[in-house]
Parts: sequence; structure tokens; C-alpha cells
Amino acid sequence: MSEHQNATVLLEARPGAPESPAPAALEPSLPATTQRSPTPPSYVWAIETRGLTKRFGQATVVDGLDLRVPAGSVFGFLGPNGSGKTTTIRMLLGLISPSAGEVHLLGEPIPAANGRVLPRVGALVEGPAFYPWLSGPQNLARFDAAGSDSRRVGRNERIADALARVGLTAAADKKVKAYSLGMRQRLGLANALLHPCELLILDEPTNGMDPQGTREIRHLIRDLAENGTTVCLSSHLLAEIEQVCTHVAVMRLGKLLAQSSLQELRATTVERLRVITTDTELARATLHAYGVVVTIADDGALNIDPGEHSPEELNRVLVTAGVGVRRLVLESPTLEDTFVALTGEGFDVAQ
Repeated sequence: MSEHQNATVLLEARPGAPESPAPAALEPSLPATTQRSPTPPSYVWAIETRGLTKRFGQATVVDGLDLRVPAGSVFGFLGPNGSGKTTTIRMLLGLISPSAGEVHLLGEPIPAANGRVLPRVGALVEGPAFYPWLSGPQNLARFDAAGSDSRRVGRNERIADALARVGLTAAADKKVKAYSLGMRQRLGLANALLHPCELLILDEPTNGMDPQGTREIRHLIRDLAENGTTVCLSSHLLAEIEQVCTHVAVMRLGKLLAQSSLQELRATTVERLRVITTDTELARATLHAYGVVVTIADDGALNIDPGEHSPEELNRVLVTAGVGVRRLVLESPTLEDTFVALTGEGFDVAQ
């Protein structure tokens, strides 16, 4: 086995049914194998790329990517399906070679430092593939035995801890061929958590999970981050990223559009007023005459860019004009709003 295979990486998604409700809830306490090291990291960026590029023939899938993931952050790597996220992750982990550019993980160059770095990295890339005729613990035991740092001492305890973390203790005796797609995702995450890791890279980790499973994975990610693990989470589910991440990057058609803290990215999009009135047309005409930009939503509500005007001021203008205001809400921009502002498009498959 080559050096780069020491990292805990699973590939090749397989079809499966939607997740059944069988798995137990994730347990709140962290196992000993994931406790934070008392020594703070000596590096600023857990992931750093410079001009990272990947071409397949004439197609440029990743184009000059300069990505920086702060140590200790929960980093959301966003983009539509087909934007180059998974290809980027494969290059980060040494699974494919870049056409150009540099990769540094945990402050060291990849692939030169694969042997030192990748054993400290856990990863779930695309969908997990397992031996279908073996149980979850039996599969994990085989993955755990791979690599130069394999250890028999404490293996059963570490496997039990990892299964408990992802809510699969009750399904430990089941063969993987009986697992739903969501249960396989949980098992893949358990595999990534078998050893202590400073960096955890997750590619669409909630794929196939029901809402309860998605919520549990979100809590698990927060627990890991609180105990010192940097988590890089790739997803096209904006609402999930918004709830758990501290920093984000937005990628489209192989290019990085923006990266910053979540708070800074939200600040690039202005707040808007959503107003429901008794007379939509009169309200629009009144605000337009006052110099305010107004659009009408499908449900008849007014979406207003308040600019320098306060909500109280605009409410007074409407009431003075004889417009009854039934509801007025100041809405903060969502990640979807920010994405549309950056690209002018919805969050669909990249063309």
C-alpha cells in the first residue's frame, strides 16, 4: 500500500434506497480517539492551495484555485453539482494529480509529505464502498488494518466508539448489503473517525439521510470542531452549510468566486424588507415615488431594498399614503441570496 493510502478515504458511490429510520441517535460525548490535542496547531491554514488546476483533455475542471481553510474552522465548500468540488478534494488527498499548482495540508506540501500528513486526515469522498457480505464492524476492522500505522491494540474499542458516534450501534450485526444509502454514509463517516484526526474532509456527508440523520451529523460536526478538529464540508445544500459552518467558499465551473467567514460573506448582500399590504400596486407606486427599489413576489408580497431608509420610515410613508401594512419583516440575506448575487443564477447543476 502506498503512503497516501494511509488516509481514511472511501470512494465509489453505490446505489441504495433512502435511509430507513433504524439507526440510533448520535451520542453526545466524544470518544477518546477524537479528543483535542493539548498542543495548538503550528499552521495557520489546515488546507492551502495555490493555482490548483485540473484538466481532463481539453476540459478544465478546476481552474487556478487559491483555497485557504483556517485551522480550527468548520469550512463550507459550496458549489452546484459539477462545479469541481469533488475533483478538488481528490487532489487535496493525493487521489489524483493536479495539472498545475500546489497543495498544502496541515502546513506541509502534498504529495511530498503524504506519509506524515495523511495519517492525520480523515475523509469521506463521494459515497462509501464496502464489502456487502460483511457487517459494519467487520468492514471497519479491515479498513483499520490497512496502512503502516495499523494497530490491533484497542481496535475493537475504537470501532465501537466510531459506530456509537454515528448511531450505528444497533445495526452492528447487520451485513452492509442490508444497509440503506444513509446507513452506508454513516458507516463511511465512522471509518473516517477511527483514528484521531486534525483535519476531517467530508464530501456530501448527509447524502441519502433523512432529516433526523442530517441533524445528528450536524451536531457531530460541531462536537468535532469544539474539540479541535478542522472540518472541511463540501455540499450543495446551502441551508445545512449555513447552520454549521464558520467559513465558506463558493465555487462555480472550476473557479473560486468568493471565500471568507460566513459573517463577512453575508455582509456582501444587503438586508431586504418583505412587506404585505392591503394594496400592492399603491404600495409599489408610493415607494417608487420615494426612490425605493421594489419587486413583487409571486405571493404578492413586496420585496424592498431599503437602502438608507429605516423600516420605520418606510412603514410611515406607506401608512401616510393610505396603504394598510399587514406585515413588515426585515430579512437577513441567506447563502442562496449571496450565491445568486455572486453568479446571477440559481444553485443548480453547473452548465
